[in-house]
Amino acid sequence: MPGPVNALSATPSAQPPSPAQPGPGLRRRQWLAQAGLWAAALPAAWPGAAQALPARALQFPRDHGSHPGLRTEWWYITGQAWSAGGRRWGFQVTFFRSRVDGTQSLQSAFAARQLLFAHAALTDLQGGRLLHDERIARAGFGIAEAAEHDTDIRLQDWTLRRTDLALPGGARGSRYTAHLEGSQLGLQLTCDSTQPLLLQGQQGLSRKGPDAVQASYYYSQPQLAVRGSLAVQGQRFDIDPAAGPCRAWMDHEWSEALLHPEAVGWDWIGMNLQDGSALTAFRLRRADGSALWAGGSWRSAAGALRIFAAPEVRFEPLRHWTSPHSGARYPVAWRVHTPAGRWEVRSLLDAQELDSTASTGAIYWEGLSTLHDEGGSAVGQGYLEMTGYARALRL
Repeated sequence: MPGPVNALSATPSAQPPSPAQPGPGLRRRQWLAQAGLWAAALPAAWPGAAQALPARALQFPRDHGSHPGLRTEWWYITGQAWSAGGRRWGFQVTFFRSRVDGTQSLQSAFAARQLLFAHAALTDLQGGRLLHDERIARAGFGIAEAAEHDTDIRLQDWTLRRTDLALPGGARGSRYTAHLEGSQLGLQLTCDSTQPLLLQGQQGLSRKGPDAVQASYYYSQPQLAVRGSLAVQGQRFDIDPAAGPCRAWMDHEWSEALLHPEAVGWDWIGMNLQDGSALTAFRLRRADGSALWAGGSWRSAAGALRIFAAPEVRFEPLRHWTSPHSGARYPVAWRVHTPAGRWEVRSLLDAQELDSTASTGAIYWEGLSTLHDEGGSAVGQGYLEMTGYARALRL
């Protein structure tokens, strides 16, 4: 479910944004203004009504790769890591691909048919801070590519790649390697499957609204074992699984039309439980805060899977935090009702809002959180994502 991309990512562009990352101050403002002029000068990027996605069997490793025929796609890894001395971290790596509809019929090799974006974030719980960086470029010319045969993405100097990994019993797993270095943070991660992948929805076709057209192909890989290193302002920290549970969650999702016209955003959780179970829950939200659609899944440590129907999931806010940056008011603690139980989700740091104005244009909240059972005991951890609180999200 995660991965906010607004209208900029789907805007046709005769000359797309420069592959170079915009610099601070005046250069960034000039870059954003120029991007806005490109968007305003060309026709709208919605050629007609989208068609409902057909149910089909996902094929791997092909469906680990990109799907340029569909409008929006993301590969999303979030997780928790510990370093020596018991220092706890949260991390997020997201790569987006967006088809530019207005350029698909152009013959020029310079036409920007696909745009790639990336977000990286690091939550430093000891320091009480969130660090964030981002990239944007058009695909091609050796600058940015998202391969179709498997997960193999490069955006300037940032990369995400997948290779096969054998699991016990002969099952095929995945190893994801991510390399991202920015001015404030660095992530060098290896994330290995410990369980088979999880097909969300109906065998990988996940409804996202009351109309069949609002759907995506969607699978998850919970309980990824994490190793590698993190960096903050040049200081590197090796991940130490002996200091605490180091687990990640991977989502890959692609769609043609995800949001209903009444939807302004969503609330989503992906939680790795300490016993090996995995919980997904989400809801699409109207401007008045009511649920337009909902869903999710529960997979036990033994592998039993339960897919949630829309009426079976309910999000109840318990505590709010107001961002001093955007003024958005986010529920940073929730009670989430599902067929697998009633849970509480609690943010580990309230100030985990990300401003991606320089790439996707969205302002959203995404951060490391704990999962608690009905008795209040902490039973897992993962990520909470909330979009559409600062302004309506547009895909």
